[in-house]
Amino acid sequence: MATLTKVAKTSDIPTGTGKVVEVGGKTVAVFNCEGTFYAIDNTCKHRGGPLGEGSLSETTVTCPWHGWEYDVKTGECAMDRSVKVQKFDVKVEGDDILVSL
Repeated sequence: MATLTKVAKTSDIPTGTGKVVEVGGKTVAVFNCEGTFYAIDNTCKHRGGPLGEGSLSETTVTCPWHGWEYDVKTGECAMDRSVKVQKFDVKVEGDDILVSL
């Protein structure tokens, strides 16, 4: 069974931004897309860049190192749909953001 872990408050991640958090020994990027929160593995498949530090446009995050783009809803890479980063379930309870591993 998956464990839900509180990672942030909703106010910690403004709309259109992301935040890097540690969950159960994993580095996870959590994004706020118009009030809906998504979580993916923080590590870009290309060269290991920090996706949580990338720019977010709608539901697409761009890796700050070399520009690889990922859909934060699915984890799919825009350049090659066969490349994916792991995605995690997110639940919001009140103003707490919980991520499930």
